[in-house]
Amino acid sequence: MLYMVIEHFKEGAVQEVYRRFREKGRLMPDGLKYVSSWIDIELKVCYQLMETEDGALFARWTENWDDLMEFEIIPVRTSAETAAMVEELKR
Repeated sequence: MLYMVIEHFKEGAVQEVYRRFREKGRLMPDGLKYVSSWIDIELKVCYQLMETEDGALFARWTENWDDLMEFEIIPVRTSAETAAMVEELKR
């Protein structure tokens, strides 16, 4: 399953976020897969697409970062999956 993870950097934390990332990597447990990410131009919010079959893994991952950011974790599906699902509903 895909998830949109929205990370809100705490005030003044962006440099520490990137220092920790350089030194330790993403700190993700096995079974949680990073797909892609985008950062807003003000360096306050990161939007990440992640994938896992076990949503409980997010709690283990966010523990490594919650001193520097707050998280929103939203299950999502692709546009193609949604279009197919909507077509099925019409039948």
